[in-house]
Amino acid sequence: MNSLDCSIRTLVRCIACLFFSVMLLNQSQAAEPPNIIYVMADDLGYGDLGCFGQTVIKTPNIDQLAKQGMRFTNHYAGHTVCRPSRLVLLTGQHTGHTPISQNEQYYFPEDATTVTSLLKEAGYATGGVGKWALGPPESTGVPSKQGFDFWFGYLDQGNAHNFYPEFLWSNEQEISLPGNKVGPQKRVSIERETYSHDLLTQEAFNFIKHNAKNRFFLQAHYTIPHANNEGGRATGDGMEVPEYGEYADREWPTPEKGFAAMITRLDRDLGQMVKLLKELNLEHKTIIFFTSDNGPHQEGMHQVDFFNSNGPLRGYKRDLYEGGIRVPLIVKWPGKVQAGSTSDHISAFWDFLPTACELAGIKAPQNIDGVSYLPTLLGQPQTAHETLFWKYRGKVALRSGKWKAVQTGPQKPFELYNLDTDIGEQNNIANQHPEIVAQMKQKIADSQSAD
Repeated sequence: MNSLDCSIRTLVRCIACLFFSVMLLNQSQAAEPPNIIYVMADDLGYGDLGCFGQTVIKTPNIDQLAKQGMRFTNHYAGHTVCRPSRLVLLTGQHTGHTPISQNEQYYFPEDATTVTSLLKEAGYATGGVGKWALGPPESTGVPSKQGFDFWFGYLDQGNAHNFYPEFLWSNEQEISLPGNKVGPQKRVSIERETYSHDLLTQEAFNFIKHNAKNRFFLQAHYTIPHANNEGGRATGDGMEVPEYGEYADREWPTPEKGFAAMITRLDRDLGQMVKLLKELNLEHKTIIFFTSDNGPHQEGMHQVDFFNSNGPLRGYKRDLYEGGIRVPLIVKWPGKVQAGSTSDHISAFWDFLPTACELAGIKAPQNIDGVSYLPTLLGQPQTAHETLFWKYRGKVALRSGKWKAVQTGPQKPFELYNLDTDIGEQNNIANQHPEIVAQMKQKIADSQSAD
């Protein structure tokens, strides 16, 4: 063998080694767990976004998020009201298995297993802003004892009604807000200067900036467009917002101007968040989830029908009809989630924990009800739920494929709907399908068993 042959063979081996090294590097980068941002609005309805049919309220940035990602049309909140819905999201268990199923007082025992604590153990920097409903100050349930490296916002969901509070919490430190003063009526401020939502957004952005070189999990659990319930009763307008913006000159009741302005303000901030990720070269390294904690409210003098907030669905917040629990879900992950895609996969809040664990490359706990929907996001075969279940103050609801069962009270008649043909739940067909009713009743009983 001459020297030329040896040189050629050596060159070929070098090229082959380089090729396989590049392939391994690409595989390593492809498998790199992403940053995770979970943005949850408060009382935003299925019909409140342009990409879900809204024609009046402007949401261009959220609509763009949908154009660049996947829109879920069959996604459900954990519950129809705040605290139990958030408990479901964090634990991966539906309300047949959680300690509470209504807005009663509950706080986590110290070091509970949640999606936050699991991601922290996996090496994620963990942060949150907004409303915390699962542990008041000086309890074991405060965010700093539940896997959060950083928290900024409310520690009492009642105080979160007031968008101009006198203080918020940075972890367990009380932070005074300039120019805000609560008057004699509870949770109604008579001096208003610092708008809490804007501070929450600022702190969310700061968390992203501070952890740009780390892997992070951010929960932005915003309070918009929830009403100040007490403010609505006291003043006739509970939709607190600094300005009405483009809606100022509309001939609408002021609560409706405020409701629309709140949603458009949230939309503006989502746009700024995406812009920040681009500036930090994090856009392709970050998966963004956007959703709402339950269906739309009719509080603070806002009327749910004014903007058709529940879209084609029946009911709203506090109902177990679709309008109370079916919510928007948009997921964007450039290069991984197909842009402009839509999924009718039936999913719910309790699926987020196993989805986040799969994204992070860790195993989810065994005692959960959730099923990861990452396969759907990646265009792969997806395991489907046999059932989804909710209960609230004697009401129960269960979905199984196209069938939806609702009972509005222990002594109320059993209702059955075919959601494939009746998304508005207008035609109760329980009398036509006694065998399906019997099966659904058994599944409801099974959903509340100790198993």
